[in-house]
Amino acid sequence: MKHIKNNLYFLFLLMGILSFSQEQLSKKEAVSLALENNYGILIAKNNIKIAENNASIFNSGYLPKVTASSGINYSNNSTENTSQNNIISKTTNAESKNYNGSIGLNYTLFDGFGRTYNYKKLKETYNLSELETKAIIENSLLQVFSMYYEVARLTEDTKNIFETLSISKQRLKRANYAFEYGQSTKLQLLNAEVDVNNDSIRYININRLLANAKRDLKLLLGRNITTDFNVNTNVSFNLFFEYNAILEKAKLKNIEIQKLNKSIVLNEFDLKINKSDLLPTLNLNSSYGFSKSDNDATFNYAEQLSKGLSAGISLNWNIFDGGTTKTRIQNSKIIADNLQIQKEQINNSIERSIANALEVYNNALFILQAEEKNVETNFRNFSRTEEQFKLGQITTIEFRQAQINLLNAQSSLNQAKYDAKNAELIILQLSGDLLNIEF
Repeated sequence: MKHIKNNLYFLFLLMGILSFSQEQLSKKEAVSLALENNYGILIAKNNIKIAENNASIFNSGYLPKVTASSGINYSNNSTENTSQNNIISKTTNAESKNYNGSIGLNYTLFDGFGRTYNYKKLKETYNLSELETKAIIENSLLQVFSMYYEVARLTEDTKNIFETLSISKQRLKRANYAFEYGQSTKLQLLNAEVDVNNDSIRYININRLLANAKRDLKLLLGRNITTDFNVNTNVSFNLFFEYNAILEKAKLKNIEIQKLNKSIVLNEFDLKINKSDLLPTLNLNSSYGFSKSDNDATFNYAEQLSKGLSAGISLNWNIFDGGTTKTRIQNSKIIADNLQIQKEQINNSIERSIANALEVYNNALFILQAEEKNVETNFRNFSRTEEQFKLGQITTIEFRQAQINLLNAQSSLNQAKYDAKNAELIILQLSGDLLNIEF
């Protein structure tokens, strides 16, 4: 038993030294690391680059197409020809060569404005990808903060449990002295040892949970798993949110509403692109080429050379395509109706979510105030109980109960504090302000 106690002592001492030497990770630094290293955010940023490439002039159809071609042909033939009067002429191993090359240009002069609308659609698609990336950043930061505050909660719980363990150790020391001098029974000593062991196990378990939470946070931040740190356990609150003000902000800045508005714009371009198929297409084509032939003896000319420029304009009008274009236009209109329905649904959903989030936040603040008073009451109760216990006026069971009540109250306060902060972040996300606040 003594060996186990010594090992636990050195374990707690080592934990204290490591805790003191760890770097302090602020919320601002956590946000910065997440923006730089979070895997989901990095992928989203690359998707923006893809959308930017797609929206460039090189993917618009506005630039002409230039093609070049060349070739060489070789033949070696032997022929035998018989005329009507039975005169035979023969040619053996007659060689001929042909060289050719050309460069051509094709350009669409007019395509019913389809190219124009498609280019504008690509620009809007890029804007939509930015909004989608912003949504990913918001959700990633919510995960980071949720885990950051979980680390903070476990850190404070660890300190409280360590303090409880220290008190239990002092009680065990007093019980051991009292037993040695015949002032207490063996049962009191055994009870004190049991409580120390239970508090030690609790302390080891909370440290394990804290270590796991830190590793989860480091994964979100894209940091090395072995890098250790401490977090800032202080939080502050915006003590007042007004429903109508939040709702007005949400209608302008909420990411989901902005994404749907952008989808409506994109569908409008789809409709225009489909309608452009009803109009004719005017194309320009031109080419410059040359051809040289080294002929065999069967030709009148030993060598032939030709070169020149050709150009033309063609008009194509798909007067009737079996109804395919008409179907696409009708479907685009139906999709537009669905998007309007979704917009109404999202607006109603946002209103409900804001109302729910405000109620959760206000309740969390009320619970936080109640838990603060509860901790104060339990602390006063424990202080008095500890004094009475030292004077021998109460039993170890009553002392232990007061100790457990204080620890539970402190744990509930920590939970309430970070629940309220997470509820505040949800409100900020709904209003579109999450990325605009100072952390």
